[in-house]
Amino acid sequence: MENVDKNLDFSQLTTLTVTIENHIAHIQLSRPEQLNSMIPAFWQELPDTVRKIDHESAARVIVISALGKHFSAGMDLSVFSQMAKDFKGEPARRAERLRRSVLELQDSFNALEQVRMPVLVATHGGVIGGAVDMICAADCRYCTQDTFFTIKETEIGMTADVGTLQRLPHLIPQGLVRELAFTGRNWSAQEALAQGFVNAVFEDHETMLSTVMKLAKKIAANSPMAVAGCKEMINYTRDHNVQDSLNYMATWQSGMFQMPDIQEAMASQTEKRLPQYAELLDKSSMMSHK
Repeated sequence: MENVDKNLDFSQLTTLTVTIENHIAHIQLSRPEQLNSMIPAFWQELPDTVRKIDHESAARVIVISALGKHFSAGMDLSVFSQMAKDFKGEPARRAERLRRSVLELQDSFNALEQVRMPVLVATHGGVIGGAVDMICAADCRYCTQDTFFTIKETEIGMTADVGTLQRLPHLIPQGLVRELAFTGRNWSAQEALAQGFVNAVFEDHETMLSTVMKLAKKIAANSPMAVAGCKEMINYTRDHNVQDSLNYMATWQSGMFQMPDIQEAMASQTEKRLPQYAELLDKSSMMSHK
């Protein structure tokens, strides 16, 4: 398959590096000397990047990994310092501003759920604080055997507020969520695997990334319409009851079930070749057309 060329320019990013090849976008956290801590720029660059990829239909899968010794040390101290400077003024107005700030931070990781393509996260070393919030919003998680996870916010005197406490209870048992949140203790790769938080544990970073890229390639070979439908339905089902989800599925299928991709899948199997699917349309507004 040829690379998708949408003339996307990610060269100005300061916290991430991005490559797109064979329908797979690889986003790397790229501040290894600072343990990939999440400075203010990160909270804008990550959602802008994944949404730009989605907007342009530039990839069928997104893989997120990191450079350096640790995946991410979580929220950078500069963010807390900035918030501390803003913690002044009339209490109600100060609180309203803080609420908007928290919602803005939450939106940075909501983007991983909202984009149409699957997001696979490959972690290693420390996955701390905000990094746990981040990977909880991904579709699939993988790690190396030296990885540890921690809901660090509790140990620094605050309640985690960017998604961990909302998403993690859908991923692992309630009792364990509460233990991890109440204590802030480290959670090992093997324990995360046993509880189903990660899909697999690998001996080293190279093996993990190679395997995750193979999985991404397998996903990218499927109809992007079918895969986007899977993500939409699974996310909807998580947040709704079974009957509502079945009704939504029926409504979705009444419009999205069309024959071209099915015919191409069947033809490619008969002819023993890789299927060739059209990309999803980009997300440009119909109001922008003249």
